Amino acid sequence: MSGNRSGTVQKGQYQNGLAGLAIAFGLVIMGAILAKAAVGVKELERTVTVKGLSEQEFVADVVIWPLQYSVASNDLTDLYLQLEESNTKIMQFLIERGLSSDAVTLSAPNIVDKSAQQYGGYEPALYRYSGNQTVTVYSHEIDLVRTMQASLSELGRQGIVFTARDYGVTTEYLFTRLNDVKPDMVEEATRNARQVAEKFAEDSDSKLGKIKRASQGQFSISARDRNNPHIKRVRVVSTIEYYLSD
Repeated sequence: MSGNRSGTVQKGQYQNGLAGLAIAFGLVIMGAILAKAAVGVKELERTVTVKGLSEQEFVADVVIWPLQYSVASNDLTDLYLQLEESNTKIMQFLIERGLSSDAVTLSAPNIVDKSAQQYGGYEPALYRYSGNQTVTVYSHEIDLVRTMQASLSELGRQGIVFTARDYGVTTEYLFTRLNDVKPDMVEEATRNARQVAEKFAEDSDSKLGKIKRASQGQFSISARDRNNPHIKRVRVVSTIEYYLSD
């Protein structure tokens, strides 16, 4: 009786072992099939990555023009009177040529007492006091401001001494309408990228498919050249990956 029971147990264990081996073998076969299928899909997934450029030029729409001048005197009261007279002359110059007074701001004058800065052994300065003032123009009238800059020597003939750095060096031109031109430029960059991709597909006897992924680069704004800082070059590059098929 016990012998029959032992034989039955051994037979059951044997059958279970065979079943386990069958399952393991099946899993191996299935894994191989799935791996082969994955490789096949990967081989069929052909793509091409291209870049599309959009570059356009626009005239700046904001100009910031600081005019800084200096005066000197041995009398502090006289120094302030010179500053006031110079401010009046500059304001008249700007307004007479069509600029709104709202576009002009005056900074606080910077006054230096040179006698308080001298040390032993140095000769006294010719003028005890010196001061400088900055008149800043903030305007959307680019052409008007550039015309006034070209005739700034008229103020020089009236006795106003501008510092060297104010003859156009520190003038800033800004392009603030980027959001207005973005859609058209992105469209152009995408169109240019597709033209490149279509050419590649044609040369490789393939057909261009849908977009797999796309990324838009950062917009950059720079002056076209040093002589024309008011003309801005706006640039963007889009990177697009397309599917290819036979």
